Amino acid sequence: MKAIVAKLLVQAGKEAEFEKVALELAAQVEANEPGNQCYKLCKSADGDYFFVELYDSAEAMAAHRDMPHMKEAGPKFAGVMAGRPEITVLDVIGE
Repeated sequence: MKAIVAKLLVQAGKEAEFEKVALELAAQVEANEPGNQCYKLCKSADGDYFFVELYDSAEAMAAHRDMPHMKEAGPKFAGVMAGRPEITVLDVIGE
């Protein structure tokens, strides 16, 4: 099993627009990716955004990147992001 923690850098003043796009994407992932067990938007007390993701396998994680909803979301995120996500890929212990 694989996990991803992605820190998302959002432009100041664009948080509500970002949340709308991100939650729409999360709903698409959860509805259309059987190899995904968790795809949740989270926010720290400091106002930083994260996606917490959990996949059945490395193959399911790789397939996620090629999904149509991921490609459609790219342009929607372009106007609200302040940089590329900081992505950490993890191996799940004790599956």
